[in-house]
This record gives sequence, structure tokens and C-alpha cells, in this order.
Amino acid sequence: MKQDGSIALFHYWNRLRDGRPAPKRTEIEPADIKTLLADTFILERDTRSEAVFRLAGSRLCAAHGRELKGFSFPSLWQDRDRKLVGRLVQGVFESSNVVVIAFEGISNSQRSNPFEMIILPLEGGADNPRCLGAVSAVQKPFWLGADPIVEARIVSVRVVDPDAEPLFLKNRPAIDVPALSPTELPSVQDRGMAGSRRIRHLLVLDGGRD
Repeated sequence: MKQDGSIALFHYWNRLRDGRPAPKRTEIEPADIKTLLADTFILERDTRSEAVFRLAGSRLCAAHGRELKGFSFPSLWQDRDRKLVGRLVQGVFESSNVVVIAFEGISNSQRSNPFEMIILPLEGGADNPRCLGAVSAVQKPFWLGADPIVEARIVSVRVVDPDAEPLFLKNRPAIDVPALSPTELPSVQDRGMAGSRRIRHLLVLDGGRD
């Protein structure tokens, strides 16, 4: 976790939860994070058990050139990443994982820009799980917001237990995403994934670089 927006939202969320797995969604006060709202989003699980946008900030929608409310969250990602993204979000819904994703956003004109995303669990009950997130542009090129992002490509993923280390260091190394096809992806288990190993508070996904 390196971007100021991710760090600020994590600290706000961590303060609200006060030792619980997650704060209640009713505890989130937009006024408290007004400087972050343009880049934040809330996901919920629909009747197909897929993560969809319940809310999305104005800058996030502008970057994609459309209103994201109601859109499938995995649909924003390239085909090879969609199942992994879906399972990472299910881990947030079901196991209160905190997920940080570094990714490249590819525009309609095939320009690219690096981004960081954080996804944090919210307590909404077993029948109505939700999560809070934010997207931060690592760089802010002139075209961002005018040339829509049409595809996101994962660079690295970090799944963190916030109880083990609540304060993230900016220089903490990320974990390279393994080159897995959708049929080879492991399933989410409590605070982790099958075919993985834990090093301190980090969940390492087995695999190699492309």
C-alpha cells in the first residue's frame, strides 16, 4: 500500500472497526472522508453472487467514461483476471480480508496508467455483504478522464490481515500475481486461498511470473 488515498481510507476504516473484523456500513460517514469521495466506491453482492457497484465516486466514473453504479466489478478487468478478482472480493465479503491491488488501466486509445486499489470489508450481515474501496491513480496524465479506461490488468495483489499489522509501510513489497488461467484458480477459504502459503500476515499465491 503506497498511495495516500489507500492509506487514508484504511486508517479511517481501521479506526471505525475498533478491533472488530469490520465496521458496520451505517458507521461510514461521507463527511468524514469528503476528500476521498471522488475516488471511493461501495460494492455489494447481487442475486447472482457477483460483486456489483452500489456507489462509485465521480472521478472514478469519469476515468471509466461512464456511471458505474449497477455495473459488475469483475467486468472492468481483462478476461484472465476476472475470476481471480471475483474470488478476492468474495474473500472480502466472507472472510473480512483486506485486499490491495496494483493494476494498469488501459484506455480506449491503448494508453496505460498505473493505479492502486484498496478493498475493505463492511459488516452488512450474511445476506447483505458490502465492501468499501478506493482507487488512486499513481500518475495523473493529461488524458485521464478524457480517454476512458476500458480494461484493468492486475500487476500485483496483497491480501492482508489487518490485526497482524494495522500500519502498512509504503515500501512493503507486493506479491506478483501468478500466471493462472481461470480454470486453475484456487477457491477462497477463511482468510486465505487453497494452494497458498502464509508468511507472517501476507498470503502468498503460489505461481510464477509470465
